[in-house]
Amino acid sequence: MIGHLQGEVLFSDGVESVILTNSGIGYQVYFHQVLPEGNVTSIFISHVIREASEELYGFRTIREKKMFELLTSVKGVGPKSAFSLASNIGVDQIINAITMDDKKTLTKAPGIGAKAAAQMILDLQNKVSKIKMYSNKTLGAQPIAATSTVSIQPEMFTQETEVESTSDHLILNDTILACKELGFKEEKVIPIAQKILGSNEITKPEQLIHLVLREV
Repeated sequence: MIGHLQGEVLFSDGVESVILTNSGIGYQVYFHQVLPEGNVTSIFISHVIREASEELYGFRTIREKKMFELLTSVKGVGPKSAFSLASNIGVDQIINAITMDDKKTLTKAPGIGAKAAAQMILDLQNKVSKIKMYSNKTLGAQPIAATSTVSIQPEMFTQETEVESTSDHLILNDTILACKELGFKEEKVIPIAQKILGSNEITKPEQLIHLVLREV
């Protein structure tokens, strides 16, 4: 069973990521955040094995992973529904909702209906608080080439900020052009693209285009 992966991010679109480990194998993982391509990442994994398939679900913390595995123990809750719940609502809110018999919050996640929410509360009300005993510490990510010990001067921060700003501007422009070619209006694309760009580490126009097209 795979419980953890560390390696270079080859692809990431906020739904799936491909992580190349030192063994030379690239693992395809369900992961709800966009990871910066070309960086090294380290994430916890829940390895779901079924009769006809194997799937990997990635998490930033061991607490998220344990919550996912607890949710999948409930009858009628599959891994995709549990992943949707953990990704969209978060561990603390799930604990509160189950403890407080709050079905409305649980059904906010796609794939979770009233029956499944009621079953979660019935099965987990006396178990879910134990999830807090697991660490909420993230493993983080780092650039592949960032290994030197060069001292950082204030002007270097300014240069770096300018480079990031320029890079974001180019990615945004390419995304707008691509979406216009697909028939979408600029005024509709821009606010969506800016919002996504501001909340994710986007390194390529292709990533932003993919995420924008999911929302327009």
